[in-house]
Amino acid sequence: MSLQVRVSVALGKIAVALAFAGMAVTSHADTVRITVSHYSDATGPYFNKMAQEFEKANPGTTIKIEEVNWDTLQQKLQTDIMGGANSDLALVGTRWLLDFVKDDVAEPLDGYMDASFKDRFIGQMLAPGKIKGKVYGLPIAASTRALYYNKDLLAKAGYPNGPKTWNDVIDASKKLKAMGIAGFGLQGKEIETDVYFYYGLWSYGGDVIGKDGKAAFNSQAGVKAATLYKTMIDEGLTEPGVTGYNREGVQNLFKQGRVAMVISLPFLSKQIAKEAPKLKYGIDPIPTGTTQASYAVTDSIMMFKNSRVKKIAWKFLDFLFTKGPRVEFSKTEGFLPTTKTEASDPALNSPDTRVFMALLPNARFAPTVTGWEDTGKAVSDAMQSVYLGKAQPAAALNAAAEKANQSLGK
Repeated sequence: MSLQVRVSVALGKIAVALAFAGMAVTSHADTVRITVSHYSDATGPYFNKMAQEFEKANPGTTIKIEEVNWDTLQQKLQTDIMGGANSDLALVGTRWLLDFVKDDVAEPLDGYMDASFKDRFIGQMLAPGKIKGKVYGLPIAASTRALYYNKDLLAKAGYPNGPKTWNDVIDASKKLKAMGIAGFGLQGKEIETDVYFYYGLWSYGGDVIGKDGKAAFNSQAGVKAATLYKTMIDEGLTEPGVTGYNREGVQNLFKQGRVAMVISLPFLSKQIAKEAPKLKYGIDPIPTGTTQASYAVTDSIMMFKNSRVKKIAWKFLDFLFTKGPRVEFSKTEGFLPTTKTEASDPALNSPDTRVFMALLPNARFAPTVTGWEDTGKAVSDAMQSVYLGKAQPAAALNAAAEKANQSLGK
């Protein structure tokens, strides 16, 4: 065999070897699947941008983003888990974590985190994602709730600085009704219909679940809150047909100037700036009954225990919680900062953000108890029956408490 032939054969073997090596690299390339919730039209583009940046810095890695609406997200995750088709990472309501831990499908993250990583977070932001001493979720989004009011309309009603109590809300709404304007935007449909009731419940000193772990929302404070809302409906102080409006629907009424007050999240400010820039609004704490209270929520990113790419999945999580990605996410979506570097950035230190941050000391987080979602469903159903005049507040809440206690195992 000539030298030329031997060289050609050798080169051919090398080429074949490289080809097989290439196939091996390709077959072992890491693909991380992440399911994210839809917050706004900017959510998908944000995560896809982060995926591209990460892939560029980590050749051979693919990040696949699946975006799902909030109303169907929990059911989709549960269906995927049952079918063994779940993603590696998922953005979830932090309150869902307990059930995922109970079902042994959530990966504890403590072993991936060092002290410097934990130190990135503000105060107790990691606490809601901690169950039985272990961290299962990282706070991707955070919010408190406050009352948005239309400055021009409230000034006409005699409240240029916004209402401070429920009596103020009622008084202003009566004056606005005389002008042909709905005063208070009341949510009565879909996700967080129960939470809208909790605003009133907490403001009168009540609680959703008592220290004994049983339903407590059917207390005197709960009946007072439910009666407050029903009375406002009956007197025409809310938008008509409240059970036809979900959170987004009520917010749209406010942006359109069709209701003068609405309780909502920080991201409504972003929506107003984009969709209704001429609207002059103020932000006040949720009106008081006998006490000051708000609702605080974190949404978390979790890792599933059956992931086969945990190392690179964690690396992607680490990347998402660095300054650039965090600032861009919270700035774009309008959430509160969860990390210290976000909080120090001018883009997340606006007057509106400071108002919501100031509410944290009086805010209530959803308790980490099994059956919380079913409890919320029972409360939502009860409030809808009250709003529609099908049941009286006390009877509806008592019936809901029985259902809730079954879900709570009490």
